[in-house]
Amino acid sequence: SSAKVITDKFTQRSRGFGFVEMADDEAARKAIAELDGATADGRAIKVTEAKPREERPAGGQRRSFAGQNNRW
Repeated sequence: SSAKVITDKFTQRSRGFGFVEMADDEAARKAIAELDGATADGRAIKVTEAKPREERPAGGQRRSFAGQNNRW
């Protein structure tokens, strides 16, 4: 088993989610059933099975917000 908290690459602060790798599928199903909707530090948590990221098309759109605040 292993766990990884995802952090912001600039501030190193938690982004509010992470990933846990379980020893086997049964342990994972049990953890999801018991922990999804539970609370941690007074906040509800969501526990689901991770899904692969969707592939992005090569040369996809990039968003840039630089200079956006100068528009009238």
